[in-house]
Amino acid sequence: MSYPGPLLTRDTQDALLHARDSGATAWQGSLDLGLTTAQVELARDRWHWNGNAYPYPHALKDRTLYYWDGEAFVPVSRYGRALYKLVPTEWGAPTFEIDGIKMLPTARVSPFEDARSKVALLAPRGKRVLDTCGGLGYFAACCLQAGVAHVQSFEKSGDVLWLRTLNPWSPDPGSQDAHARFTITHGDVANAIESLPSASFDAILHDPPRFGIAGELYSQVFYDQLARVLKRGGALFHYTGSPNKLTTGRDVPREVSRRLEKAGFKTRLALDGVLATRIHARTPGATLSRIGPR
Repeated sequence: MSYPGPLLTRDTQDALLHARDSGATAWQGSLDLGLTTAQVELARDRWHWNGNAYPYPHALKDRTLYYWDGEAFVPVSRYGRALYKLVPTEWGAPTFEIDGIKMLPTARVSPFEDARSKVALLAPRGKRVLDTCGGLGYFAACCLQAGVAHVQSFEKSGDVLWLRTLNPWSPDPGSQDAHARFTITHGDVANAIESLPSASFDAILHDPPRFGIAGELYSQVFYDQLARVLKRGGALFHYTGSPNKLTTGRDVPREVSRRLEKAGFKTRLALDGVLATRIHARTPGATLSRIGPR
């Protein structure tokens, strides 16, 4: 279930305090990162919203989101194997960081709109879509908005799934809009894909972490499995980013294209990744657990 309470940023804090100190008795603004506008009643030591009273926040940090834990406003972050943190953006929809590494593009476009442009490549209306690495769920949300028949998402990290419960831009599997059209599984798609039926999806969205973190999701064996579960003629968008070949010594989009073609796809570069069409599928080889990236 999604978090129903207010989300605050440093800018929200400043706006609330400025309104109170100016003598206003009410303030209008967003408490859900720009999705809606809220009416807040202001008292001297408390502000009231949705029948609840909250203390005025103080000393909130930049680049940090805060939620109400029942006693205080605390950062939307926690330690798992790393520090996972939801980070506000100027666009409304937040990104997230793992140990300070930003996981979604935000420099020139909203991460949500970035996801929308990639989803549009697959024209998901009426289709069954596999979302291999769900992240904050922006691919799935855009698929739902576009009229997808069903989107099946996988997310390996329980910490990322926790961030989703506090992010109003993430799709809620229990919502009326998502009911029966959206499934999110807490699991590693590298393992789970072997149990998915052949030719069971019309399109695939593959947005893996960088190669150094999840090389198995760039392996020939995994790409063979993607081809197996995708119907003939189905489309795949594979995010690769634009790594600097001069510093990394690798041409990741070209490597990805070559492996996908070997798996039975026709490929071309699109946006910041590879768009592929499944022409045929070869018989998958040994299990993913025994074969690494190559």
